[in-house]
Amino acid sequence: MQPRAALAASQLALSRESALVLLGPRQVGKTTLALQLGATRPSLYLDLEAQADLEKLHDAAGYLRQHSDKLVILDEMHRLPTLFATLRGLIDEGRRTGQPHGRFLLLGSASLDLMRQSETLAGRVEYLELGGLHALEMQPDTLNRLWLRGGFPRSTLANDDNESFARRQNLIRSYLEREVPLFGPRVPAETLRRLWTMLAHHQGALLNASQLASSLAVSSPTLARYIDLLVDLLLVRRLPPFHINEGKRLVKSPKTYIRDSGLLHALLGLSTLDALLGHPVCGASWEGFVIENLLAVVPRHCKASFYRTARGAEMDLVLEFGGNAGVWAIEIKRGTVPTTKRGFSEALQDIQPDKAFIVYAGTERYRRNESVEVIGLRELMEEIIGKTAQSRIPSTP
Repeated sequence: MQPRAALAASQLALSRESALVLLGPRQVGKTTLALQLGATRPSLYLDLEAQADLEKLHDAAGYLRQHSDKLVILDEMHRLPTLFATLRGLIDEGRRTGQPHGRFLLLGSASLDLMRQSETLAGRVEYLELGGLHALEMQPDTLNRLWLRGGFPRSTLANDDNESFARRQNLIRSYLEREVPLFGPRVPAETLRRLWTMLAHHQGALLNASQLASSLAVSSPTLARYIDLLVDLLLVRRLPPFHINEGKRLVKSPKTYIRDSGLLHALLGLSTLDALLGHPVCGASWEGFVIENLLAVVPRHCKASFYRTARGAEMDLVLEFGGNAGVWAIEIKRGTVPTTKRGFSEALQDIQPDKAFIVYAGTERYRRNESVEVIGLRELMEEIIGKTAQSRIPSTP
C-alpha cells in the first residue's frame, strides 16, 4: 500500500472539525485513505453505492446515533445528498454532548453539486482534495515513470507500461460511461471525449473557446458547460492569468491542462516513455506534470496563475503565498540544460517576485544569477513545504 501524505492532513482536519469532505477523482485512492484513517480509531464504513448500506440509512438519524462513538465514513456521498441536513443535526447534537470533532468522513468524486450540498455543514466541515500520487510520495528514481503513467495508483504501480496504459484507457471509459451521466446527464459522452482529447492536444495552451466550440459544432455556452464539468471532476485545470501590472497588455484567457499526465498520454495514445519524448506534447506535458506536483504541496490558500503579456513576457507559474513567503515565479523546462528567452527576464521585471526558480529535469541545484535558481522538481516541492509550513490555514468552500 503506497503511503499518502494526505493521511496526516486528514487526521489533523478530523482533530479540529466535526466532518471532513475528501474530494478527488474516481480511483485516486479516497477509499483506501479513508480505511487507513478508520483503522486508527473506532469507525464505521458505509458505501452508498451498495444497496445494503443504503437500507441501513432508511432512518439515517436513528442509525447514525447508534454509532455516535465512531468515525462514520460515508463513501460516494453525492449519491445521497439529502443526508447532509441529517448530519448537520447530528453534529450539533454531538457538540452539545462533548463530541465536537472527528464524527464524519465524507467521500465523493469532486463536483460542484457536492460542494453546494455540503454547504449545509458550513462551520462544521473542512475540505481536502486528494489528487494522484505525487513525486514526494514515490522514490526519486521513479520520476519518469510517474510522469508517463500519471498519479492514479493502479496506473502508477502497474507491473508494466502496457498494463498501466490499459488501466488508464479503462478509467477514461469509466468516466465517460459512468461519471458523466451521473454529474452531467445532458452531456453526450462521445462529444465530451472529443473535447477531452482536443484539450490534450492543446495541453498548456490558452483556452480558445470559440475555436473549440466550432470544432465540436456546439455553442460557446454549451462548451463552457462541458469544460466546467471536466474541471468539477478534477480532470482539467483552468490556470488563470496573473493580473498585477495594470499598465501592461495582459493575456486574459486561462490556460488549460489535463491534470493527470497519465490520462493526458492515454488520450493521445502514448504508452511508452520513448513515444512521449518524441511527441510534440512532451514539453507541455512536463509543464503540466510539474504544475500539478507543485500545487499538491502548496498551502491551500495559495493562489496559482501564469503570467503573459501581448509583448511576449511570460512565466509558466506564479504562486502567491502571502505572508513572509510572498510571491514565487517559476519557469518550467524539460531539458537537463535549461535555457530561457527574453520573455522570462521581462516577466521577472514585471512581477518582481520574492523568489524565482527554473524547474528542470535534472537534480543539481545551482544559481543562474543573483535572483534565479535552477532546481529539480522534488527539491522545489521540499522547498515549498519547508518555507511555507507556518502559513498553512484550513480551507473553506
